[in-house]
Order: sequence, then structure tokens, then C-alpha cells
Amino acid sequence: MNGFDNQAYLDRINKAAEYIREAAGPDYAPTICVVSGSGLADISSFCEVVKEIRAADIPGYPVSTAPGHDGKLIIARSAGKDILVISGRVHYYEGYDMRDVTMYVRVASVLGVKSMIVTNAAGGISEMFKPIQYMAITDHISFLAEPALRGPNLDGFGVRFPDQSEIYDKGYINDLLDIASANGINLTKGLYVYTKGPQYETPAEIRMLKLCGADAVGMSTVPEVIVASHCGIKVAAISVITNFAAGITNAKLSEEEVLTNAGKAAREVGFLIGKLIERI
Repeated sequence: MNGFDNQAYLDRINKAAEYIREAAGPDYAPTICVVSGSGLADISSFCEVVKEIRAADIPGYPVSTAPGHDGKLIIARSAGKDILVISGRVHYYEGYDMRDVTMYVRVASVLGVKSMIVTNAAGGISEMFKPIQYMAITDHISFLAEPALRGPNLDGFGVRFPDQSEIYDKGYINDLLDIASANGINLTKGLYVYTKGPQYETPAEIRMLKLCGADAVGMSTVPEVIVASHCGIKVAAISVITNFAAGITNAKLSEEEVLTNAGKAAREVGFLIGKLIERI
């Protein structure tokens, strides 16, 4: 026995999707999912909110305990398109299994989502990234993550060994850079690295990650986009650099700084997302 019950997990996914579909109405057909990072709940300013669903009301759906995450799903419209907004993802450090952490991606896929725009709050490692500015993720380092696809393959979603050469869609990256440039927004490309948390990284760990070429570090995103790639979902991802990573300056890291700076960035990030949705 390997401890994985695929049928029970698939039942949870399908029941959650069915609940959302019934709550949203028969005409709701989202093709785009937007994920708000820590402190970034206000990114939903880009869309027309049709209905909010509490995560706790969805059968079998994990509920966030992390600060800065609302714990709700938003049924929305933007640029004439149906949108699913995840306002309150769950994290591995909260004690959830990776299948819970990434469940929303599977649910979104069942609902018909083909594109996902992910945001997160991150610590800047590279000297070119300072609070508050934005990074379009071009690639990531995931070997520090618990394997998101561990266990028997979910054949209905994707292949056993999905290619990871281009998880972050180059067309979406170019669109984001073009939108930012046209509107005077400080957006740069970069490499994101995932750590499990909840403790912040040590200065020694940051020095190691810098040697690996990392530009920013955070505690989310990577497991979800791996599962999105498995589902055939195209991904765009934006990191808000909310603080310097450990050891870059003499300042101590704090949750308050992360959430405060993320909140300041939320509306501008929402603007980028809204403009990208127009192009998708």
C-alpha cells in the first residue's frame, strides 16, 4: 500500500467543483484562474465580483490559516470573461498535504480553466530587486519542495512525467513586460525559488540560493504551477518583492513588513492582471 487513495481524492475534487458550479450558476464557465498571494487580496480590483464563496463551505476543500489570506473563492468577470479568483490559498507549512495545497488547481481544471495567473509575496535576493517592485517569474527552483506529483499518477489530468521546460508561458511573460513598460510599472523578469517555511531563510541559505542564480524566494507558487503544468494549464506568475531576503541587509524579517508592502502593491498588480486578461 502506498497510502494514496486516488479515487477519494478525485471525489473531493469533483464535489468541490460541483459545489462551485452550482453556487456560481449554470452559465459560469471560467477559463482563467487568478491566485492572490499574501496580503494581495485587493488584486480583485481588476474584476467585477459576482459572488463570493467561503472555502469552509466547499465540501472537502482546504481552508487557509495563513495571515493575509481571506479563505474564499470569488466568482468574477473581467474583460468579458468568467474568472475564478482564489483569495486564500493554503501552504505546505500550515500542515497540509501537497495534494491539499494544490487541490484548487485540479478543481479549476475540472471547471474548465486553461490559464492561471499566480501572485505571491517574495523576498528579494538579487541586487536588482528592492521593495516594492515586481518580478515576472521565468523559471523556478523546486528541488526544495515536497514533490507535488508524488503518488499514483492522476491520468485524467496529465502524464506521469510532465515536461517542465516552459512552465511559465513566454507569451504571457512578454505581455506582462509590455503592459508594465507602457504604464510605467517596474516589472523585471527573474528566477523564483521555493522554500517550505514557515521560518524565513537563513543568511547562509540565501547565499547558497544566490549562487544558484535565484532572484527571489518565497513559500508558495511552485507546487501549484507544477500541478498546473501537469493539467496543461498555461501559467503567468508575478512576485511582489516585499522585503530583502535574510542577510541582504541588517534588517530583521517580519510578517508585518511583508503584508504591509504587499497591500501597497495590490492595486497595481491587479491592474497588470486585468490588462493581461484582456490579451488572453
